[in-house]
Amino acid sequence: MEELALGVALGFSAGISPGPLLALVLSGTLRGGLGVGLRVAAVPLLTDLPVIVLAVTVLAVLPERAIAVGGVLGGLFLAWLAVTTLREARTAEVPAARDAREERAAGRRTLWQGALVNLLSPHPWMFWLTTGAPLLVAAWRHGPPDAGGFLFGFYALLVGSKAALAVMVARARHRIGTRGYRLLLGGSGVLLLAASGLLLAEFGSALVA
Repeated sequence: MEELALGVALGFSAGISPGPLLALVLSGTLRGGLGVGLRVAAVPLLTDLPVIVLAVTVLAVLPERAIAVGGVLGGLFLAWLAVTTLREARTAEVPAARDAREERAAGRRTLWQGALVNLLSPHPWMFWLTTGAPLLVAAWRHGPPDAGGFLFGFYALLVGSKAALAVMVARARHRIGTRGYRLLLGGSGVLLLAASGLLLAEFGSALVA
């Protein structure tokens, strides 16, 4: 139970913290609806296994410069997404209902963007290297059920909290009108831009040092 509670606490904190993936969950929900937002919220379930394995086995021996390069690339990609979102927000209309084919295409496109954002961002790597991996190893020493409880609690709240926010945004997006929709979409673009700036500031200085 202790490992489960620890996983829940860490997962909830990570799930609601402002960051690249959360901003993409919000912008994806605004553009494509709840299904798109939920797919992006579930991205860590698809991308974190290699992050966990590589963080434990490889990242520890890489130079700081390699980590900084990943952070800068992630920041630049987010900046591109932010500019695209802000430009769209100027003339966006509240999305009408789309057919199933369009919905699937939008979902796949945003899902790939979310996966790329999560893999390029150094934060999941650093979390698992500095905090997650040691806790997981300690839990495994107590027994596989303890390790499983930690992972279950962490990902249930990491994904669940983002999914809950996607549900809230999806329910509100058709009630707010065109002006409100544009403001919300612009706000999600600002969040993406802020996340980009944080990554570039944090890891750009390490790259040029």
